[in-house]
Amino acid sequence: MADDGPQYPDFRLRLPNGGPEARGRLLTEKGTNGSQKFVVLAGSPGRSEVVPSFPVRMPSSYRLRQRLIDEGVLTESAKWPGWLETTRDVECNSPSAAAEILVGRSANGWLEWKTDDGHPLSDYLDQVWWGPNRAWLVRGSNVSGLDLVRRLWLPEGLVTLRARHLRQGVEQGVSKDRLRTAVEEDYASTATYNQKVQLVEELHMFLSRMKPGDTMCTISGGRLYVGKITGDAEQLASEDGRSDLRRPVDWADDGHAYEGLPEALQQKLSAQHDVVDLTAVKDLIDGLGISDEDLIEEAEAADRDPSVEVPALTARRELELPEPTDELAEELLVHDTDWLREVRDLLWDERQLVLYGPPGTGKTYLALKLAEFLGGGPEQVKLVQFHPSYAYEDFFEGFRPQEDPQTREVAFRLTAGPLRELADLASREGNRHIPHFLIIDEINRANLAKVFGELYFLLEYRNKSVRLTYSGDDFALPPNLFVIGTMNTADRSIALVDAAMRRRFAFVELSPRTEPTSGLLRRWLTREGHDAELADLLEALNSRIDDADFRIGPSYLMKRGVYREGGLERTWRTKILPLLEEYHYGEGVDVEKRYGLAALRESSR
Repeated sequence: MADDGPQYPDFRLRLPNGGPEARGRLLTEKGTNGSQKFVVLAGSPGRSEVVPSFPVRMPSSYRLRQRLIDEGVLTESAKWPGWLETTRDVECNSPSAAAEILVGRSANGWLEWKTDDGHPLSDYLDQVWWGPNRAWLVRGSNVSGLDLVRRLWLPEGLVTLRARHLRQGVEQGVSKDRLRTAVEEDYASTATYNQKVQLVEELHMFLSRMKPGDTMCTISGGRLYVGKITGDAEQLASEDGRSDLRRPVDWADDGHAYEGLPEALQQKLSAQHDVVDLTAVKDLIDGLGISDEDLIEEAEAADRDPSVEVPALTARRELELPEPTDELAEELLVHDTDWLREVRDLLWDERQLVLYGPPGTGKTYLALKLAEFLGGGPEQVKLVQFHPSYAYEDFFEGFRPQEDPQTREVAFRLTAGPLRELADLASREGNRHIPHFLIIDEINRANLAKVFGELYFLLEYRNKSVRLTYSGDDFALPPNLFVIGTMNTADRSIALVDAAMRRRFAFVELSPRTEPTSGLLRRWLTREGHDAELADLLEALNSRIDDADFRIGPSYLMKRGVYREGGLERTWRTKILPLLEEYHYGEGVDVEKRYGLAALRESSR
């Protein structure tokens, strides 16, 4: 088997569980899809079984292995009982395919084939091979209205990128700066400024950041197709100008229905670019269509440390909101645990909820305590308070003056607001199954359309992403981010919440006329050992207030100062009566005579 060109050293592959070593050689010759070929030498051992996920992940390697077994080329070994052995040299389309037919699972041949002194095969190729493997999306269904996925990519084992006007000779591994110069010159009259900026990014990802072993994804006909890059990038002048750049890909036979994909993956796939880095959700992609048991078996076959979690299993760990307990209901003095369960279910279904009612009904306290319980602690909870001058730049991100600590110069820099900070924390690897909560106190005090901006869309469509106004990033609200707002209904200077906001939030009333608020003070007085007279006084007071939005909540009478000498009278005079003065402003009502303590006590006799 003659092969002109650079000579590579022999490579070895250690089989799992302390098994014997296979031997192989890299060729300069390329296969039909452009991947560099690899020869497994005769007398190399192989596993006698495959992991269940192998036919799904690497169908072409699985079919090759089965054919070799049927032809007696890969047969039971006399030298290594319990193993298979090659009876002749076997030429494979890529180093990964060569490894996969021997180990019976998905494998990265560029890293698993090594020299005698332990250097991986990738060290001997003229490409920048660094870091762990990544995952990518390249769209093929929007190239001049034609679907290249079914017509070219899947049948021929390719992924391509349109670069019709790009000069010939742009090599793999080209720097972004050189690409920028080439695009500026070659697309001077055929693309806008923004199109050229995006084209540079996409060409650089395709030519210089992708590498063999990376996961490749594409979408066609409502299905996600997944494969593995098996070779270098090439530039070919295609007749129609639709596939000038290409890479070889070993595609799985069957796609995955888009609607059944995890929400976090749908968010990334919704980014409106032709090339998208999906590495943040690679573990989710790796587990598609494979059971937990198969993932564990695959990890064991790869000799993974059993004490280390399988990333694909960790990524699919289910997000849960714990069921409220009787102990929580007792702590919060809620009349019925079922009421807390209903609030929990509303949060689970809608992701956003508003607690509304008059002052003193415990909206903020309940929101914080419930969020801490459901999220597992205060570190998963962030509180912000809206006000009339609050804006998008305060809430999400914007340019703010900051001083450089070295030069002492002040410049405007893009700064994340509380929502972006919490979203980044919630979407961090290892956190995606942990609920995080944003509490927005006095949510109706701000101009909500102005504060939320394009985030309005994301509140309703959690499986989508949008392009951000300032940073230009593609952003989606993490599935594990929940929002609880509080709304004071007594402040009539506040504009009504618009219909768009009401459609995006569930609304739960906390009012002195209904539970859990109506009996809250009486339950608290019993627990604290105080006289029940204050509960009677509060009920008598609220019975005289016609407008439910101005009835007085129990929180005013649940403070320590109320129960010191003269505390009740002081609280009534300085806290409660001023609220009612405002309620009756301009009506000529004698508030003290109607709502004063003396009047209420007199009427109760």
